[in-house]
Amino acid sequence: MAFFVGRIDREMFKGVPVNITTDEVIITDEQIQHIKDRHPNDFERYERYMREIVEEPDYILEANRPASAVLLKEYIEVDKRFYLILRLQTQDDLSERKNSIITFLKTNKKEWRRFLKNKKVLYKRV
Repeated sequence: MAFFVGRIDREMFKGVPVNITTDEVIITDEQIQHIKDRHPNDFERYERYMREIVEEPDYILEANRPASAVLLKEYIEVDKRFYLILRLQTQDDLSERKNSIITFLKTNKKEWRRFLKNKKVLYKRV
């Protein structure tokens, strides 16, 4: 089963070298379980942040896989940083496929800096 998370602004993703065909973002039961297995308690504690991360990321970074992007969002007031990998739906996919969250986790300041240093920045919120 899939759950609607939010909508991306495709204009923010123009640096990703694929033709994105929908703005809808979902997360599946399988990916929720993946997150719970790999990052215990992150999903339960922080799922309320997912929509804003998807709709208003601070950074969009190049991912290791084609048709994917890394989204970063920092909440300075509560000293929290998040990392989300988004699989993008392209013209080569089946039409019923949507942009979907692959993984999601809270990260620390050191990892945040490493992501920004080691990955190509495709979008930065000004």
